[in-house]
Amino acid sequence: MKFLEYTNLDRLNVFLGHLNLGERTIKGCLEAYSCKHAGSDKRLSLSLENEMLDYLGKSSDTDSSSPVDLLLSRSSRKALIYLVLTLYQMYPDYDFSAVKAHQFFSEESWDTFKQIFNNYMFEASKEWTERNEDGSLLEVIYKALDEVVKVAECEIYVYNPNPNADPFLEEGAIWSFCFLFYNRKLKRVAGFRFSCTRLDDCHPTKLSFSLTVFFLKSTSNSKNVLLQ
Repeated sequence: MKFLEYTNLDRLNVFLGHLNLGERTIKGCLEAYSCKHAGSDKRLSLSLENEMLDYLGKSSDTDSSSPVDLLLSRSSRKALIYLVLTLYQMYPDYDFSAVKAHQFFSEESWDTFKQIFNNYMFEASKEWTERNEDGSLLEVIYKALDEVVKVAECEIYVYNPNPNADPFLEEGAIWSFCFLFYNRKLKRVAGFRFSCTRLDDCHPTKLSFSLTVFFLKSTSNSKNVLLQ
């Protein structure tokens, strides 16, 4: 995956880099990648592909907890590999499993994404409005992402990993989200991750929180599927 530089994403990253809200801090980062193999991507892609094929060979059609049909299509496996490679770029210290990953994806709509963003980023959005005059935080993020991946043509998915295998837990975490915006035609992925941590200098506490990874999809219905 090749990192892509965009001025509008950089501007948002400056704002979201460390937003102090008193007892809490919000941190966010937007990144863009082209689905072009670089470095060890080719080797890793082959490894992920073999992992999925091996999983398909061992899976039972009657096992309802293992929806193997999601991995039968080569195009679906290829898309999943791009998404997992992006996660590797965003979280290089964690070993993502493509087989495990596909079991934690569910399809969501833009309206769902918007609702969650507005609920969790309300204070950050208010702070943005007080400092800037070129639209709401969500509007500016949309425009920046649209420049990279053309949001209307993207696919949206939410990623809900098993808490016991969640790479995103940290001390003092209240909640954390990570969105991946994938455009098949352009072969690009834009990632948007943000989290909220509680400030407690004396007794930092690890709190349970919801981590979600969204892959943008132009649909209005939520479905328990990954890729069509």
